[in-house]
Amino acid sequence: MPSPATDRRRAAVLGSPIAHSLSPVLHRAAYAELGLEGWSYDRFEVDEEALPGFFDRLGPEWAGLSLTMPLKRAVIPLLDTISETAASVDAVNTVVLTEDGRRTGDNTDIPGMVAALREHGIEKAETAAILGAGATASSALAALTRICTGEITVYVRSEARAAEMRGWAERLEADVRIADWADAEEALRAPLVVATTPAGTTDALAGAVPEMPATLFDVLYDPWPTTLAARWSAYGGAVVSGLDLLLHQAVLQVEQMTGRSPAPLAAMRAAGERALAG
Repeated sequence: MPSPATDRRRAAVLGSPIAHSLSPVLHRAAYAELGLEGWSYDRFEVDEEALPGFFDRLGPEWAGLSLTMPLKRAVIPLLDTISETAASVDAVNTVVLTEDGRRTGDNTDIPGMVAALREHGIEKAETAAILGAGATASSALAALTRICTGEITVYVRSEARAAEMRGWAERLEADVRIADWADAEEALRAPLVVATTPAGTTDALAGAVPEMPATLFDVLYDPWPTTLAARWSAYGGAVVSGLDLLLHQAVLQVEQMTGRSPAPLAAMRAAGERALAG
């Protein structure tokens, strides 16, 4: 169990690159709102090669770690156990550390996506489309299996990516159709579109947004809005942002690392919006 609020505990986000991460802003806002005066949350530039050494230096004051690319799979051999959610996509973004040294991994991206959609009134979707097939796409696919009642179409650039997504579909028992990126404009007519690609990748699709779009979930948050999200909003479509995802996955991390629930979503959102505006 986490120590009392007066104890000094540490947490941090690890990754490479990491300087852009908003996680410290969100977690520190949560600690302040919860009165966890002795808690700190930092960021560390850590790549796959340096990760084992970082873990070796962790002391009993450490409560948890947030992990971003390229560490979400590299961390798994260093853990004592991982949750079923993390195992479903071979990706851990959350490590809870106990004072006796036990390391437990989880994936809060998947339920964070579901929670972000739910906050915007999206409980179910008959069909959905995913733009991209990278690491985030596998988590998006896992999230969509929880809310999508029909086929999920994934738009990919290469046969290697297509094969990878077919593998995830089989593993997650998802009803998936693979489509070529050249036909990505078709995705924009789906009831729910999830864009998982790097900044700028979907800009060329903005001109194909239909006159009455449904819901776009764009996992980017900086720069925001993306060209696609701006056009989507201008046409009256609902948009879920990467900040929504970051917030909801961070809420779950705070609750797991501190043992305090519910985490202060409103305070965390305000801090994140201020940081992005600045």
